[in-house]
Amino acid sequence: MTTLGPDLATASPAATARSILACPEAVNLVVDGVDDVLADLRGPDGAGELGMQDLAGVPTFSCPSGTRLVDAAVRRRRALLTLESGLGAPGSAERALTLTLGGRLEARGRERCECCDETREGVVLVVDLVVLTPVTGHPDAVPHRVPVEDFADTALVLNPGYLQRSVEHANRCHQDELRRAVATATGTAVSRVIGVALSGLSTGGVEVQWVDPDGSHVRPISFAHDAATPDDLGDLLRHHLHAGLC
Repeated sequence: MTTLGPDLATASPAATARSILACPEAVNLVVDGVDDVLADLRGPDGAGELGMQDLAGVPTFSCPSGTRLVDAAVRRRRALLTLESGLGAPGSAERALTLTLGGRLEARGRERCECCDETREGVVLVVDLVVLTPVTGHPDAVPHRVPVEDFADTALVLNPGYLQRSVEHANRCHQDELRRAVATATGTAVSRVIGVALSGLSTGGVEVQWVDPDGSHVRPISFAHDAATPDDLGDLLRHHLHAGLC
């Protein structure tokens, strides 16, 4: 029996795989018959991002028209997507996993970016292979194949990786909204709320931590009901914290 690490003992392999897809540390794509499919997505300095999104268990890409990735999708070429785990804290057992997804690329049509008016192409990977590989050197470090039907289970949409990435996004991009939420809830001037961080987000609630001149504070928030979908979770966070959260 493959061991995926002590911190993942309570998670099913499918839930772990979906969590890594939702919260990767690094992503790479190799396409059959295409030499360096990401070459024309890189900037002049060689840097760039693949721009993969997890849409309910479907790896999804948005890229400029005319790129190698779009051509590969039109031709429905096979591809391997490799994701290094971004779960948990750096150095934790949760990080010592790699997820490999195999399947065929498919083009999903053009879309226009609202912020820059650029036309982009939607590309998805239709997954037919899911493999988890623990860190090399572990006594049971052998690839673990996950049934595709388990990986695609709609009940896994609010997985731990999705919840972690949602918290990271809120803490990084919505400090103003979070500070105002704490100020309103505590009757404190916004200027006195130095910083806010969400933690422990679950389908049933979240913990709010903040610092003001009087010290550090923690307040748990319980939702009126368990969130069932990402949209439901977003509505609950906006209702209990701030309408500007996304």
